[in-house]
Amino acid sequence: MKGLYCRAAEGDAEPKFVIQETTLPDVLGTHQVRVKVKACGLSPLDFKLIQDLGIQRDLLPVGREVAGVVLQVGPKVTFFQPEDEVVVEKPEKLSSVSVAGALRDGVCAYTALHTHARMAAGHTLLVTDGASPFGLLCIQLACYHGVKVLTTSHSPQKQSFLEQLRPSVGVQDPLVARVIPVHNGSSDLLSMVLEETGGLGVDIVVDSGVCLHGDKEENKLLPHKHDIISVLGVGGHWVTSHKNLQLDPPDCRLLHLKSASVSFLNPEVWTASSAQQGRYLHILKDIMEKMSAGVLRPQTEETVPLYEATVAMETLQGHPKKRAVVQL
Repeated sequence: MKGLYCRAAEGDAEPKFVIQETTLPDVLGTHQVRVKVKACGLSPLDFKLIQDLGIQRDLLPVGREVAGVVLQVGPKVTFFQPEDEVVVEKPEKLSSVSVAGALRDGVCAYTALHTHARMAAGHTLLVTDGASPFGLLCIQLACYHGVKVLTTSHSPQKQSFLEQLRPSVGVQDPLVARVIPVHNGSSDLLSMVLEETGGLGVDIVVDSGVCLHGDKEENKLLPHKHDIISVLGVGGHWVTSHKNLQLDPPDCRLLHLKSASVSFLNPEVWTASSAQQGRYLHILKDIMEKMSAGVLRPQTEETVPLYEATVAMETLQGHPKKRAVVQL
């Protein structure tokens, strides 16, 4: 059997991705399940997190967002049976490719809005870069729960795409109350958000990255951290994807005045916590149900065969927002 692995790099060297033959034990453990993978979502590896968790291997297996068919189960496994199509339990109407491609961003959207922000009907949400795979699922999930959504666009094409978003069922009102263009360099995020919210600010901000002092030119489309804090309303909550975010004393003071809070969105939090597997399974099941019902409609990801997976991973490692799916 072939598998995709990352060969650990030394120092500042770039990691190498390889396809290598591997063997599996003939006899399963009592609680193990053997799955034939049909599709696997690819996303960048967080080597700092791997180091923090104390994982030390010459070869790291790549790809955990899988969809496939159960081949064999251990003697104490009762939930799954051979021939079951699985993620948690995959609905028949969904393809393995669409499921594998949506798992990571779906879990992140659910974690950001439910676990961190505790969203509720009547809240107002600002999603930065709403046309990204993660941003789109945040918009769809929030609208389903009666949240008013504002978002930013990074190009005229993405702006048109966001303005045309409609629910798959029910009243065909736009999903996004206002699309704020940031690609032309002249839009004032703060003034537009305050205008849309009657000067109150938003209850929740979910970002896809933040511009800090001294950031490079390619990050000019990202909102500045001070602007994000400024658009928050009283008691607002900011969920950030920027793992190295640093707040200056004036930023903290403004958060204190608003009685607002900040949470860090870690895509690996559920798989890194063995004590939270029940909640993780609940999240996965809810995502599958909402995809099956058409509530969540993820963008189609790039599909590659296994022999091109190494090149795809090298590309993704340098572009964290990109996704790909290996189809087997």
